[in-house]
Amino acid sequence: MNGLSIKIFAHRGASQLAPENTMAAFQLAYELGAEGIETDIHLTKDLIPVLIHDEHVKRTTDGIGAVKDYTFQQLHQLDAGSWFSEQFAREQIIGLEEFLQWIKPLPLTLNLELKNGKEKDHQLEHIVYDLLTYYDLLHRTILSTFNIDSVMYMKNLTGIEVAFITSKRKRNLINFAKEHNIPALHIHYRLLKPRLMRQARRANIPIRVYTVNKQAHMINCFKLKCAAIITDMPNRAVNERQRIFGCE
Repeated sequence: MNGLSIKIFAHRGASQLAPENTMAAFQLAYELGAEGIETDIHLTKDLIPVLIHDEHVKRTTDGIGAVKDYTFQQLHQLDAGSWFSEQFAREQIIGLEEFLQWIKPLPLTLNLELKNGKEKDHQLEHIVYDLLTYYDLLHRTILSTFNIDSVMYMKNLTGIEVAFITSKRKRNLINFAKEHNIPALHIHYRLLKPRLMRQARRANIPIRVYTVNKQAHMINCFKLKCAAIITDMPNRAVNERQRIFGCE
């Protein structure tokens, strides 16, 4: 595996430099050299998938309340940029469909984190899958979630990679993944260890690591050759990869 095999995914876009999960953050991530975009999906009251991390809108907009209690049009009226900087005052919460239209012509991998908690009705999975199918983006999309029931369900969908996200230490994480036939793992950077990577490589299970912002953590990811780094600062990761491997 060479340096360029270790992909750099922008976590909620270039979220250290622009308001997370907005078009400004996604566009900037692309311009800074990220090879993938990681973003989060909730459903609105009228069942439109939108890109926002939290269940509630208060932290990243000028609104209050739960995402699920807003219609898409109501969410679209909120200011999703001023909390970060007045420079981004016109940024909005966007729908997944708008994001897919933007990303389709670009050479980027999609990492869509489904915010489906412990839900078991699989409504979100089907809505997202159908949109990805319509835009012919299944082949370069990873659907990820902390919900193991969702992972078990989605791994049977055709033509798409699924990843289980975890921040918890498991004594035998790779054995757990093998037993459940989990295709890929997205782990917190504190879980990344040489032994885990050796086991993952033997089992042919890609390991992607989040949220990797500090130089020391980036170096560890590059040294251990994980499949991808998920970072708020894709520019720093690109520069670090260049420094270590001498690749652009």
